[in-house]
Amino acid sequence: MDTGESSTDQQPSNRADAQAQAQAPAPAPASAEPPRRGWRRWAMDTRPLRRPAYRRLWTSTIVTAVGSQLTAVAVPKQIYDITGSSAWVGYASLAGLLPLVVFALWGGAVADSVDRRKLLLVTNSGIAVTSLLFWVQAVTGFESVGVLMVLLALQQAFFGLNSPARTASIARLVPAEELAAANALGSTVTQTGLVAGPLLAGALIPVVGLPELYLIDAVALCVTVWAVVRLPALPPLGGPAVRRAGLREIAAGFRYIALHKVLLLSFLADMVAMVLGMPRALFPQLAAETYGSYGEGLALGLLFAAIPVGAVAGGLFSGTFSRARRHGLMVIGAVVAWGVAITGFGLSRSLWIAVAFLVLAGVADMVSMVFRGAILLSAATDEMRGRMQGVFTVVVAGGPRLADVLHGTAGSAFGPRTAVAGGGLLVVVVMLALAAVSPALRRHRV
Repeated sequence: MDTGESSTDQQPSNRADAQAQAQAPAPAPASAEPPRRGWRRWAMDTRPLRRPAYRRLWTSTIVTAVGSQLTAVAVPKQIYDITGSSAWVGYASLAGLLPLVVFALWGGAVADSVDRRKLLLVTNSGIAVTSLLFWVQAVTGFESVGVLMVLLALQQAFFGLNSPARTASIARLVPAEELAAANALGSTVTQTGLVAGPLLAGALIPVVGLPELYLIDAVALCVTVWAVVRLPALPPLGGPAVRRAGLREIAAGFRYIALHKVLLLSFLADMVAMVLGMPRALFPQLAAETYGSYGEGLALGLLFAAIPVGAVAGGLFSGTFSRARRHGLMVIGAVVAWGVAITGFGLSRSLWIAVAFLVLAGVADMVSMVFRGAILLSAATDEMRGRMQGVFTVVVAGGPRLADVLHGTAGSAFGPRTAVAGGGLLVVVVMLALAAVSPALRRHRV
């Protein structure tokens, strides 16, 4: 079975490689380098930053990772200020989810049919204009929840179109052996933004006001547009033939996933970890009931910050794992480690021990993200990478939201600590069962 899968994947990959050599600017070959010694063995692997195109794209991400979080804080804050209702904040989140799902799937097909650089230019410009419109409505005092929800839906639609093209482009900018390192660099910046962005927003709102957060985000997005302008052309590798991007092409992407078990299993691994083991919906109840003696506000803040902090730490020390070649085993190990850490968190009565387990879960999540991303970029042909990233965007966005429903319901029925610990154990059992039943993931290597 494994031999059959390998030959199925290898033939289109060889054709894509030949087309890439003839038609696309290939990244410079990786040069031999001496073994890293001392602390450099543990530090982040920065080899992809030697590639000028990838370096520009990554540098722009540093700015926008923080800027996007300013808007992510400003929108719910403004909605709550207008309505005084947390329910409306939740409705706004749902308003952004549907266009994200729809346009991420379609955007993946579009990314496989056009020059990805041009698509990134259009969509990044669209996101910047949307942020500018957020600023206009806020600075003019036009207090309308409906307008905010429409702008949020528009922003998420542009993001859905943008994300598959952006991630799929990385495989054209760095060689295959550096994909894991490139994913570690990008994921670390994103997770750092999740920590620093909200903190910066909280500090800026009393000083500059809410409207200026939108304006700062819009200006930061101009850096991304500049970086995309400097990228090389990234046309489809299939030549000048016109490609479509409709329902048939989206369906072809799902058929491709079904036929390539390593891709299907990488998506399932993420769903197992996030749906069964992401307990964030229970953080408020745990902060109030289990860790209330430490101060409810302190406990809640630490619980929400712990996983991103762990992910950032994992990224900073990604040199310890980013050169591994058995990507499938790394994903399996990381998901199992996530489940064990979440189980430990659910069983902890001490806030500091609970936070320590969540930090460890964040490290495991970073490892999983790095290698799942590398598998998607290396195991799929270039003509399918956009669609694979579109599905990936939907899984990443949808999994935690499904987890919120599942854990919220289980927490009400069995208690929050039982729901969290039980979810963590389920992650371990289900992931090991998947690895045992289908060997494609555990045998996959770059």
